[in-house]
Amino acid sequence: MALLDDGAWHGKVWTGAWTDGSGGTYDVVEPATGDVVGAVGRATPEDVAAAADRAAEAQRAWAALPFEDRARVLRRAGEVLEGSADEIKGWLARETGAIQPFGDFQVHTTAAECYEAAGLPSHPYGELLRTGAPRLSFARRVPAGVVGVIAPFNVPTILAIRAIAPALALGNAVVLKPDPRTAVSGGVLFARVFEEAGLPAGVLQVLPGGADVGEALVTAPPVRVIAFTGSTRAGRAVGALAGQHLKRAHLELGGNSALIVLPDVDVTAAASVGAWGTFAHQGQICMATSRHLVHESIAEEYTAVLTEKVEKLPVGDPFREEVALGPLIDAGQRDRVHGLVTSSVEGGATLRTGGTFEGLLYRPTVLGDVPVEAPAYREEIFGPVAPVTPFSSLDQVVELARGTEYGLSLGILTRDVYAGLQLAERIPSGLVHINDQTVNDEAVAPFGGVGASGTGSRHGGPQANIEAFTETQWVTLRGDLPAYPF
Repeated sequence: MALLDDGAWHGKVWTGAWTDGSGGTYDVVEPATGDVVGAVGRATPEDVAAAADRAAEAQRAWAALPFEDRARVLRRAGEVLEGSADEIKGWLARETGAIQPFGDFQVHTTAAECYEAAGLPSHPYGELLRTGAPRLSFARRVPAGVVGVIAPFNVPTILAIRAIAPALALGNAVVLKPDPRTAVSGGVLFARVFEEAGLPAGVLQVLPGGADVGEALVTAPPVRVIAFTGSTRAGRAVGALAGQHLKRAHLELGGNSALIVLPDVDVTAAASVGAWGTFAHQGQICMATSRHLVHESIAEEYTAVLTEKVEKLPVGDPFREEVALGPLIDAGQRDRVHGLVTSSVEGGATLRTGGTFEGLLYRPTVLGDVPVEAPAYREEIFGPVAPVTPFSSLDQVVELARGTEYGLSLGILTRDVYAGLQLAERIPSGLVHINDQTVNDEAVAPFGGVGASGTGSRHGGPQANIEAFTETQWVTLRGDLPAYPF
């Protein structure tokens, strides 16, 4: 079965069937080559308004189905994803620059999100409450209605499905706005998967578009919950707009995650862990290891080993070559990364390797002795750059790790795991990994950051998903009408 290569979606948006986007089309571009390999429909704010109305109508019938029917659709979606893995990985390589292992991870995790969500329709959804009156009193969770999902370009399958799947499973309809740069693997894919899985028309709609489409999705009256993944700057705007319209916004935003390397580690093994945390998917991951805080007694050795490792990493076109790093998403992102590197070197950091590019292929870069004032230390890089900063004491490294507005993920490498756990308790972070790097994700685990990294865990595991995509309703039952004084 050709899931994405049958051409039916070219130049279209998905509203339950393939229709022309009223805003024209977006080119589907391979970052590695610059080749145009397709076209997707360009949605407009007017398209969003119509889609939200259709979703509200379709949602009522979807929520009224027996829970087994909703679960069956989610299970089938997981099967379709697994059965089309090679085709999906090809598109991830071409459209997002994902190397084969990272494509494998995305397909596996995306299918796992569907399988986990398939358990939600049968999950307990309420509780009996004590009451002082002669009645039955209970609270139950009911679907929010229509959920708007705004997904980013970097890991488009996982970062969309982790909201789509639980929202659908719990009886909601979904309007998805993928990033136009990854509208196939982040949008068309889900239209096709759920079409094959038997989802009723209108329950999921896919509308690629820009900021105006995102704003229209947040403000559309039928949309009651927004699940946004993206930059902190954009997330602040989404959160403010949602608040004005009295809607819940679940925000998963940027990060500047630290990997703390204590002096008792095996330095070679630690450098390998750190390399993966920084350079996986060219560093275009919100959880990427953005700061290597290394004890001064081993900082030079760690930096040297890390440099030696990354100098051997091949960079190229992951669709046609076996490489370790693919391209950055576009020239704007490349220029931003390069600007952070050059300004940090001008500010006192030492360029140990990298700092060059060809097209959108940016060489993995190691910066040594990075001052805390350097842009590569202070800002989210979102590129293949490893800044190494030495520290001298636990108190100092706590201050360094805390010294950012972000609080997404934290890694601590040490032989004394209990000491590592104690250290983590002093550093605000939504995710903590003792003896691992900062990039970890599982469908069964709550995920989310604090501070400028977002509004906390909004998905992953039944409880977080139920809280994210349902409303609480209080219900009482009496056997007879009560008597009142008037």
